[in-house]
Amino acid sequence: MLEFQKVTRRFGANTAVDSIDISVPTGQMVGIIGASGAGKSTLLRMINRLIDTSDGCILYEGVNVSVLKGQLLRNWQRDCAMIFQQFNLVPRLDVITNVMLGRLNHRSTVASLLNMFSDEERAMAIAALERLGIERAAMQRAGTLSGGQQQRVAIARALMQQPKVILADEPIASLDPRNAQIVMQSLADINKRDGITVITNLHTLDTARAYCERIIGMQAGKVVFDGGPNDLTEAAARRIYGAEGLEDAFSEAVTSTSFAASRPAKSAAFVAAGLEPATAERPAMKKAAKA
Repeated sequence: MLEFQKVTRRFGANTAVDSIDISVPTGQMVGIIGASGAGKSTLLRMINRLIDTSDGCILYEGVNVSVLKGQLLRNWQRDCAMIFQQFNLVPRLDVITNVMLGRLNHRSTVASLLNMFSDEERAMAIAALERLGIERAAMQRAGTLSGGQQQRVAIARALMQQPKVILADEPIASLDPRNAQIVMQSLADINKRDGITVITNLHTLDTARAYCERIIGMQAGKVVFDGGPNDLTEAAARRIYGAEGLEDAFSEAVTSTSFAASRPAKSAAFVAAGLEPATAERPAMKKAAKA
């Protein structure tokens, strides 16, 4: 269980996150939506301590991660993997080395400095790449890959951490609809098959509905919506995006990637991985959450 207790973050006179009180059960897939500046990225960055809270605390399994220091903090950042919009790969290194960098928090300082990876770690990296359908690019420089491929490498690197929680900060914002679908299917597969808690910031409402069993809407640093995909009505979306009472001020079509309207056929890699369509996954996730 991940718990937020009166979590607040201020930057000078600006309050980016304002007294958040929510709990995320282990194994849930959560989408956080809201306009730019709503506090979504700040909230995620506080979870794995890229930035600190101003007030309140974040607990994981009863441990206050907001105050961890030294090795305990490094252990938490190993257990709480972060995936970024801009991939954060090392472009000049090959793909498999980028993936193995996810093991750094599991290794000694000397081994890390010498860049000494074991055969077991290499096998783990190949398995992660195979799972993401990108093993053929293992020896390519990361900088030569497309954006969608690079994001899958970043997900494979996160898997190498063997995390308990995966945070994805706008993971599909810079991708075309087809690659965005593949990335979201990958995250949903990890959540469903491995039971890893996934929390992802998203800009598109249809994507949140299709892939997340729970959706949290933020507006001006506060949680203004917390419900399931079917609860995210136009009225709720207007509230999240500050368009209540303004006729024709909000059109959901502006945020749409049209995934639900026209889903392309899955690649062979995803068929081999046993991925279900997102629309079929959602009821299964809900049943698991209730159990």
